[in-house]
Amino acid sequence: MVNTLPDTLERPSTQQLRTWLAGVPDPEIPVLSVLDLGIVRELRWDGASCVVTITPTYSGCPAMQEISAGIRAELARHGVDDVRIETRLAPAWTTDWMTPAGKAALKGYGIAPPREQAVDISGLSRRSAAPAPECPHCGSPRTRLISQFGSTACKALYRCVACGEPFDYFKAH
Repeated sequence: MVNTLPDTLERPSTQQLRTWLAGVPDPEIPVLSVLDLGIVRELRWDGASCVVTITPTYSGCPAMQEISAGIRAELARHGVDDVRIETRLAPAWTTDWMTPAGKAALKGYGIAPPREQAVDISGLSRRSAAPAPECPHCGSPRTRLISQFGSTACKALYRCVACGEPFDYFKAH
């Protein structure tokens, strides 16, 4: 497609691009935007092309094509037609990149967000496990693990002892 933004003075800022991309939902958890999830690693202009660098939540993530299409569609909706999506696998995505707003959205959606950091300050070692997550339905800390794997491999299944409701916990990784 032909770029409708011929001059650098007319190009949206990277902050404006971020604002627009905040409207692109994750296909698996639609209350999270691609920004809240932390998979948009960089936004920049390369000549007339808008370059969006993304890191998948894992290297075989089947949603990446849909996410790329969503990014392209949202930017095109605002007149940015020349978009190049680049994938960066290193460093690997971590739940530490999720925004506080994204973690709050998870909780409101009924998924307990990660309670601990996945990577320590050195970026090399993992922290020890945090206490069981609070129930996203009633807030009780009295929960128990049902299965290490919930609806997807990145989640564990818990049940609240207080209200009896099952819920997914988005594991730190």
